[in-house]
Amino acid sequence: MSARRLEPRPAEKTRLIVRLFHLWFLFRRPMTLGVRGVVYDTQARTVLLVRHTYVAGWQLPGGGVEPGETMEAGLARELEEEGNIALAGAPELKSVHFNRQASRRDHVAVYLVANFRQTRPHTPDGEIAEARFFSLDALPEETTEATRRRLAEIFEGVPVSAEW
Repeated sequence: MSARRLEPRPAEKTRLIVRLFHLWFLFRRPMTLGVRGVVYDTQARTVLLVRHTYVAGWQLPGGGVEPGETMEAGLARELEEEGNIALAGAPELKSVHFNRQASRRDHVAVYLVANFRQTRPHTPDGEIAEARFFSLDALPEETTEATRRRLAEIFEGVPVSAEW
């Protein structure tokens, strides 16, 4: 019987690479700041959610703010990358949350984006499997709890939590 090494599947390999990068990132940049956008179509009462290729669930689009970048610039970049969304006006900062799931030093700013245009429909790529608008009263079952909480804080008047 020969010892055969099993190669990880592409998704497992991607998750491992993302985790290793995250650990490297924590050592390299001890304080992290992220942004998330609640891209809201006021006429249709729908919000944009994304499904990543490397983590489960539907989430608000966003990501890390890069060195030398403002939060709004980081938000604009992430929305373009993840949903082909271009800001057409100033986003409104709604809340900032401590994200202990990411690290002991991570914070996430949540912006409401009601003035935007979608430059083209999203096509799946290595990071985002899907990006779609959903009605606030018909979110996908796989929507993350943090996403549901942020939406409830903004649209239902639920008190804002200090934690993600």
